[in-house]
Amino acid sequence: MIEFSDVLQAANLLKDRVIRTPLVYSPTFSRLANAEVYLKLESLQMGGSFKVRGATYKLQSNLEKIHSGVIAASVGNHAQGVALAACAAGVPATIIMPVWASISKQEATRAYEAEVRLMGKSLVESIDIGRRMAQETNRIFIHPYDDEEVIAGQGTVGLEILEDLPDADLIIVPVGGGGLIAGIALAAKAIRPEARVVGVQAASCPSARKALELGRPAEVQAEERGSIADAIMVTQVGEAPFPLLQKLVDDIVLVDEDQIASAVLKLLERKRILAEGAAAAPLAALLGGSLQVAEGSRVVLVVSGGNVDSLL
Repeated sequence: MIEFSDVLQAANLLKDRVIRTPLVYSPTFSRLANAEVYLKLESLQMGGSFKVRGATYKLQSNLEKIHSGVIAASVGNHAQGVALAACAAGVPATIIMPVWASISKQEATRAYEAEVRLMGKSLVESIDIGRRMAQETNRIFIHPYDDEEVIAGQGTVGLEILEDLPDADLIIVPVGGGGLIAGIALAAKAIRPEARVVGVQAASCPSARKALELGRPAEVQAEERGSIADAIMVTQVGEAPFPLLQKLVDDIVLVDEDQIASAVLKLLERKRILAEGAAAAPLAALLGGSLQVAEGSRVVLVVSGGNVDSLL
């Protein structure tokens, strides 16, 4: 299991390589929630999401091994993060995306000079394909969440939150494969043990919730209609982040599609923030009654990305 020192090391290496995103107070959401609500705007990060943190740290930590390039699998945000990191390191990147990946995320990834291949009916299938391809071509595979260096890189989000708001009481994080919340929880609990870290999943794909109930990662059957929060439609949480979820995450709550859609709209109308479905899930949980929030407490919503398909 990775330690807080790994997050500190990642922060040192990522300095000046990624954006230190702002933590913004929201009077409107504070009034609605009867609490002090802040937004950690990873939607303003390079590539439009937090994913470039873990990807950059993984690449920069393995420069001697990546001369022939890297391979990754993603539904979109990790793809762009790896493509950006590879471009900055001057190495080629091949990204495996599920066949249903949005066209805008495919094109954005290609715009960062990566090769995109549509293979696999789910992210899990695409990851398996990417791993095999990496082994066959002797290249490094950069997993979107099941990798300790990637988790350490994502943990720098939590480090920044506690540096900007040392007395944060509750941090609400969208959960897909578990890498982001594992890293944030590791940093947050090390700095402020009394702070609660709560994950949010789409009710249509509750893989992290199921894993905590069973005591192990297990694949769930996602609803065929999918979710507006496509970035967290991950049918099984990672082996690497799971022990951190078990040890450090206080709760996992679920939100439905109407709640997520409403939260996307509220962020756009009230704060002029364009958030993708997964990134709006924490607001959906806060305003939808999915969790208990103490009056006047300091709440941070991790707005994890802003890569919304234009058709959506």
